[in-house]
Amino acid sequence: MTILTTQISFLLLLLLYVTTFHKITCTNHTVVRCNEKDRETLLTFKQDINDSLGGISTWSTEKDCCAWEGVYCDSITNKVTKLDMQFKKLEGEMNLCILELEFLSYLDLSYNDFDVIRVPITQHNITRSSKLVYLDLAPLIFDKTLHMDNLHWLSSLSSLKYLILSGIDLRKETNWLQAVSTLPSLLELQLSYCKLNNFMIKPSIEYFNLSSLVTLYLSGNNFTSNLPNGFFNLTKDITSLDLAQNNIYGEIPSSMLNLQNLRHLDLSENQLQGSVSHGIGQLANIQHLDLSINMLGGFIPVTLGNLSSLHSLSTGSNNFSGEISNLTFSKLSSLDELYLSNSNIVFRFDLDWVPPFRLHALSLANTNQGPNFSAWIYTQTSLQDLYLSSSGISLVDRNKFSSLIESVSNELNLSNNSIAEDISNLTLNCFFLRLDHNNFKGGLPNISSMALIVDLSYNSFSGSIPHSWKNLLELTYIILWSNKLSGEVLGHLSDWKQLQFMNLEENEFSGTIPINMPQYLEVVILRANQFEGTIPSQLFNLSYLFHLDLAHNKLSGSMPNCIYNLSQMVTLYVDALPSDTTIELFQKGQDYMYEVRPDRRTIDLSVNSLSGKVSMELFRLVQVQTLNLSHNHFTGTIPKMIGGMKNMESLDLSNNKFCGEIPQSMSHLNFLGYLNLSCNNFNGTIPMGTQLQSFNASSYIANPELCGTPLKNCTTEENPITAKPYTENEDDDSAKESLYLGMGIGFAVGFWGIFGSLFLITKWRHAYYRFIDRVGDKLYVTSIVKLNNFDRLWSG
Repeated sequence: MTILTTQISFLLLLLLYVTTFHKITCTNHTVVRCNEKDRETLLTFKQDINDSLGGISTWSTEKDCCAWEGVYCDSITNKVTKLDMQFKKLEGEMNLCILELEFLSYLDLSYNDFDVIRVPITQHNITRSSKLVYLDLAPLIFDKTLHMDNLHWLSSLSSLKYLILSGIDLRKETNWLQAVSTLPSLLELQLSYCKLNNFMIKPSIEYFNLSSLVTLYLSGNNFTSNLPNGFFNLTKDITSLDLAQNNIYGEIPSSMLNLQNLRHLDLSENQLQGSVSHGIGQLANIQHLDLSINMLGGFIPVTLGNLSSLHSLSTGSNNFSGEISNLTFSKLSSLDELYLSNSNIVFRFDLDWVPPFRLHALSLANTNQGPNFSAWIYTQTSLQDLYLSSSGISLVDRNKFSSLIESVSNELNLSNNSIAEDISNLTLNCFFLRLDHNNFKGGLPNISSMALIVDLSYNSFSGSIPHSWKNLLELTYIILWSNKLSGEVLGHLSDWKQLQFMNLEENEFSGTIPINMPQYLEVVILRANQFEGTIPSQLFNLSYLFHLDLAHNKLSGSMPNCIYNLSQMVTLYVDALPSDTTIELFQKGQDYMYEVRPDRRTIDLSVNSLSGKVSMELFRLVQVQTLNLSHNHFTGTIPKMIGGMKNMESLDLSNNKFCGEIPQSMSHLNFLGYLNLSCNNFNGTIPMGTQLQSFNASSYIANPELCGTPLKNCTTEENPITAKPYTENEDDDSAKESLYLGMGIGFAVGFWGIFGSLFLITKWRHAYYRFIDRVGDKLYVTSIVKLNNFDRLWSG
């Protein structure tokens, strides 16, 4: 009995073990399969989408949709609960049928490149998506127009807490505030750069209630109105409010002071006027306050000094008056960023004042700080960004100043002052360095290998480029314009592989232009140096180059023939230069000034010793707007294809050896504002056309055989030539045809002019024969006399 009991117990235990193990095994290998209707909805959403990364294209009817990229399902119900497709480079149509997913709570389609948003015509199915909590449809590029006609469909999303539609064009939605007020649970609303244009709501704005809202971003719209009195009463619990970059005018409503939970307030870049209430000191929790770039006036309230939680303060570019002192900041121990640029405020700080804060960013640009460098700034040894441009500074404490600027880790901008220090023994460790328009002297400083932008122009730096600069492997932008630098700087170029912008104008650099140039170069300015040798053909293989200035050097030889590889000068593709990189240049043969811009194509090879014929390829660069080849030794003619350079605004071919006629096709250059063809060997008549006759005689003088308006009239009147379209091969074909035709005509005229006359006129023919007889007799007599004389000499 005992043995039987034991056996039964063992069998029961074994059965229990097998059952449990089987259950565990089955659980571990169960495949979660999504709901069939959810899969159909996902495939409908997919069908009009282009996917360059291949993420959504992996969606397939053969696989479980819960395993598709970006799709998440509930493990119990197998229903889709989350779709996250941000940054997937999706293009085409965004079909909001995806909102029909019954248990969807999270939808993120942000930072893609959709062209169209399709909202279902019948919205009763969207009602099923009442569980949606998070919705982000913001596009990758805000400037790209992605339209949405209205926000009526939002009323179905009663559980929505986070709504982000920034960058979508909502200008047709005239009552946007009413639409979002139907969302009782909304915590965060982002409608920045949506082209919204009004606060004027009917019924009154006080009618709406967004009591749950804590974050509201409305920057970059077009609210050309004042702030309604009741706007700040929409919600009392708001913590972040961004109304920057609108056209809001009028005064700041006093109701703003009711927002006691406010931590982030940005009213910058509007047209706000009036003074700032002293009551602003009651916003005890505020951490970020930006009132910059408005028209606010009066005194900066001293109560700002009571905001002990303040991390960032920006009041620059207003009409504030009065003064601020160390007492203003005495309680701001949490202050991390201070932006007071472009202010007329008088700064009065005690010389021995040590601030209670340690700033990471300080901007006092365009303020009256000088002539002495403010002593309290020396104490800010944790600075990452320091902006003190145009502050009238000329005197510094050498040791403290050196220590300070070496410690700045991100951006150092001291431009447009009068600082005359020798910083050659320093190592500057920032990414963005701007010391231009000062009086710095001595050798160039050492620079961090991580530097991206370096502008040391308009100083008195001398000597050569430090050897350590070879390590600037990340450098994208360098300006050394107008110094006293020398040596063969271009040897470093092969190491600066990321370089895009280079201006070395007005120095004493020498050597030749290297063969290996950084492939990303967009701007090359070597003007007014001592560079010599030929222009390497590799320079014209830079497909990103849109501005080339090699003028006023000692370059010689001919022009390379591969110019057509400058694809940026053939097709108009506007790229963006780094911020603050536009500079002014001399162009158009005179002291005209304009900015280097990515939409302007320029080639200037003037004042060198270049020779030979200009490459025909040069005149295929149809996007070039400024072309200057003056003061060289170029020869040859202007090809007719120059008429295809429709964007040309400035053309200077003066002081060369160009010859031939000015092609009629030049009358097609309708934007030409400056022309100089003087001091060449052009001949014939200046082609008739409104454009070419609009210039005065100085554009054509010193071409002795050139005539026509605006020069003197030609001696032989010619029929005016009618301008006509041309093809690219016209110059080559017409040249060959002219050569062969001229040879043929010349031969025919010469042959028939002589022999035809002899054949047709009897008297001429008889005279010709008598002439031949006389010449023959004379030759015979002369030869006999010569032979007799020779015999006498030989016999003697």
